[in-house]
Amino acid sequence: MSPLGKYYVGAAVVAVLVFILPLPTLLAWLIAIGALGAPIVAYFMLDESQRARLRRIRRRQIGG
Repeated sequence: MSPLGKYYVGAAVVAVLVFILPLPTLLAWLIAIGALGAPIVAYFMLDESQRARLRRIRRRQIGG
């Protein structure tokens, strides 16, 4: 499994646990959205050259 896939599985587990715990509904939704949206926010915070470098690394890992 890719590192990104592992992150999303972990975020889904956190989201399920948050909804099982007796927390206020709004707080549970905010925690779940934060866990799932963190990699997207982190990606957009990167510089354009850093994004290109990240895309090259991913392609190299997939291709060989």
